[in-house]
Amino acid sequence: MIHPSSVIDPNAKVGKDVRIGPFCMVGPDVELGDGSHLISHVVLAGKTKIGARARIFPFASIGHEPQDLKFHGEDSQLYIGDDCLIREGVTINPGTEGGGLITAIGHKCTFLANSHVAHDCRIGNHVIFSNNVMLAGHCHVGDYAIIGGGAAVHQFCRVGAHSFVGGLSGVENDLIPYGIAIGNRARLAGLNIVGLKRRGFERDAIHDIRRAYRLLFADEGTLQERVADVALEFASHPLVHEILDFIREGGNRSICTPRDSEG
Repeated sequence: MIHPSSVIDPNAKVGKDVRIGPFCMVGPDVELGDGSHLISHVVLAGKTKIGARARIFPFASIGHEPQDLKFHGEDSQLYIGDDCLIREGVTINPGTEGGGLITAIGHKCTFLANSHVAHDCRIGNHVIFSNNVMLAGHCHVGDYAIIGGGAAVHQFCRVGAHSFVGGLSGVENDLIPYGIAIGNRARLAGLNIVGLKRRGFERDAIHDIRRAYRLLFADEGTLQERVADVALEFASHPLVHEILDFIREGGNRSICTPRDSEG
């Protein structure tokens, strides 16, 4: 089930029931999982491991050297989980020494045409990148996050689970779980209520998240003070504490807020 025009290195590990269309190239250190399908003109390079049932469309470039001028050929890796859809022109790079030498993507993710995942990123499960999304190096994206078409995410940013980034947004600060970020530069614009309803979150849980959000981004006190107050009020609420833990963990970027000042 390999087209005769494709070049598959004999050392590559190709799983069962894999289909490889015309003009593809698969390098010697690539592992391609069972049931995967390379439509045509796909290049898989480097130490790249792709899980089962991947569908990869023409002109995708997966596993080539990271676009980082500090990269000097170190032994880095790229891992992509099961059931991922990678559309036309997508580029995904492996890690660098400065980021742990691995780029890791979870299961059931979708990358639409011409989207880009840079070196050392960590992406969860069920994540969707729309067309032309640009994810810079060292970013973390949580489960079920959706990033709209043409959006750009600054290096070292974190995008929380179940969040939504609007199309053409420029995200330069961390987006909390369940949040929505819109604009250039992107500001926090509320909660991803539509997404939560679609994924079966109970009404009471959504109500509690909304109330916690209003308290966290109120005008009174500093963000650290408001985090402490919300932690006490919602002491036994795991979804609220997911947001609080995200804020407490911090990172290289500030938290995306609804206004210019942190409060």
